[in-house]
Amino acid sequence: MNHHWPYPALIAHRGAGKVAPENTLAAMRIGAQNGFHMMEYDVKLSRDGVPVLLHDDELERTSNGQGLASALTFAELSTLDFGAWHSTAYAGEPIPTLNSIAAFTLANQIHSNIEIKPTTGDEAQTGRLVALAARALWAQASLPPLLSSFSEVALQAAHEAVPTLPRALLIEEAVPADWPERLERLACMGLNLNDRFVDQALIQAIRQAGYTVAVWTVNDAERVRELLDWGCNGVFTDKVTTIRPDTL
Repeated sequence: MNHHWPYPALIAHRGAGKVAPENTLAAMRIGAQNGFHMMEYDVKLSRDGVPVLLHDDELERTSNGQGLASALTFAELSTLDFGAWHSTAYAGEPIPTLNSIAAFTLANQIHSNIEIKPTTGDEAQTGRLVALAARALWAQASLPPLLSSFSEVALQAAHEAVPTLPRALLIEEAVPADWPERLERLACMGLNLNDRFVDQALIQAIRQAGYTVAVWTVNDAERVRELLDWGCNGVFTDKVTTIRPDTL
């Protein structure tokens, strides 16, 4: 089976990478202002099961909170500042819900790669609830969001909950030899790979097997062009102000 990549080739990493606080509505706006029509962002669950955008299990790096985000309700997370760590211009930026990001991206014709980023131990529940939320929020969208995760448990749960949503398996390091079996078992459309472990032969092998391949996180314009020339379907970048869709 040949899987089609219907999405843009250039994807803004965590919204606007490092230009604005990652995984916030402010970051999505900066990405959109720079011409991006696809955003990648991380989603996990609050204690009361609300899908929110956050990369780390812990709150310290990207907020003024402490401890596990999954230990707090959404109401408690809403009292924290997710912008001041980046710069004073973004002080007071709230944690966004998947609902709010869906509203912004859909209104602005922006496609989504939702990385399911479960708190350790909460993989299956996160995969299931994020998939169910995505199905509801994107029910009228021209393209469904691409769900991806490093967690095969989360991807399997997402598949079982909403088999119609496209999924990609994220690989942190060198791609294991059994990648075709993993993709078939998880019913994924492709792989999202770390740029440090990607070469032309690998990309061609994945494409020839009928799967898609997207590569993260690429902040050199020449490398972006090289990957696309090799047949890579999508490239994630932090450099949203310099590596823009209109410059490729």
